[in-house]
Amino acid sequence: MWAVEPQPTADRPTPAQAIETVFRLQAPRVIAGVARIVRDVGIAEELAQDALVAALEQWPRDGVPDNPGAWLTATARRRAVDLVRRREVYARKLAEIGRDLETTAPPEEIADPDGIDDDLLRLVFTACHPVLSPQARTALTLRLLGGLTTAEIARAFLVPEATVAQRIVRAKRTLAAKNVAFEVPYGPDREARLGSVLDVVYLIFNEGYAATAGEDWLRPGLCEDALRLARVLSGLMPGEPEVHGLTALLEFQASRTPARTAPDGTPVLLKDQDRRRWNRMLIARGAHALERAGATAAGPPGPYALQAAIAACHARAYTYEETDWRAIAALYGLLAARAPSPVVELNRAVAVSMADGPRRGLELVDALAAEPALRGYHLLPSVRGDLLARLGRTAEARQEFLRAAGLTRNERERALLLRRADQPSG
Repeated sequence: MWAVEPQPTADRPTPAQAIETVFRLQAPRVIAGVARIVRDVGIAEELAQDALVAALEQWPRDGVPDNPGAWLTATARRRAVDLVRRREVYARKLAEIGRDLETTAPPEEIADPDGIDDDLLRLVFTACHPVLSPQARTALTLRLLGGLTTAEIARAFLVPEATVAQRIVRAKRTLAAKNVAFEVPYGPDREARLGSVLDVVYLIFNEGYAATAGEDWLRPGLCEDALRLARVLSGLMPGEPEVHGLTALLEFQASRTPARTAPDGTPVLLKDQDRRRWNRMLIARGAHALERAGATAAGPPGPYALQAAIAACHARAYTYEETDWRAIAALYGLLAARAPSPVVELNRAVAVSMADGPRRGLELVDALAAEPALRGYHLLPSVRGDLLARLGRTAEARQEFLRAAGLTRNERERALLLRRADQPSG
């Protein structure tokens, strides 16, 4: 009689499903531990996949080990050490017959489990290395650290699966060709590289928080992946204030997710959100992370800590009317000085309009009209339309909302802007 794999139920997944779940959670650490030996993230990922295949063969027969992550890591590392040794033997044989071949470094001893976090941190910095394009960093980070498949990344960013696959392959080749060291940089290089790491995590979260295109306004899975990466970084780099600042920002922003869409997926603007649906646990976590950012900072707060402070102002207000807009406007002023950006100035204009009136806000927005970076940015006419509507200039507001609707690539946001064009004073 043929053996039949048990069918999954709500309470009992199949062995294969359980193994794949474990692997998805443990894959970043497995890859990081192996990359420390082979010094190549592409090969490390292949060896991690080999360990998964071994688990699929052995665990249903022998049972799941007490520490599945350690089993996967040890299996992958043994294969990594074997691979390096085979390379050395091959290199020695070539040398014996007179060929000159650069040999690889000798295999390192398998690190103890306490060293895995250091390996994971090395993997973070490698996946987000500046030699890669921002798109490649994002794809590789989601692949290696987020545990997403190529198809899932493609769906998340609405690009063909082949495009994502090419980005990942090219990223691995670039890291190998550039001989990028598998290490955590220190000094000025670390500060420069850390910015790249944080920017990638922030970009992933933002794409989930307000999708640039497609049918859905939110992609909660991307937000969850980014928040998890930020929390991992906070644990690995407890002395870096901007890591805590980013984590705080994402905790605060993620707390609003339940209230940001109606049951049918329609976006709900900040002023209309039911704040009773905001996740108070995430707000508390954000406040704690923001405190850690302040406690570890040796100087003025960095850009992510400032953005987290702005988000905290919203989180502390139990109603839209209680929001401290003057404090938010002042924080945006500090942010503009620390990290100048037309988008920051646009956000500051909104805060100023709430503190000092829409006329003053409109003056600031109009001063940004010629900014090249905002050309084609749908939120510029959207903000301008809102300010014009508040001033009673409904015909002009309608035109701005229509212009914004024509610029956005997100269907949900386009529908919202068209509704606002129909009722600009609403």
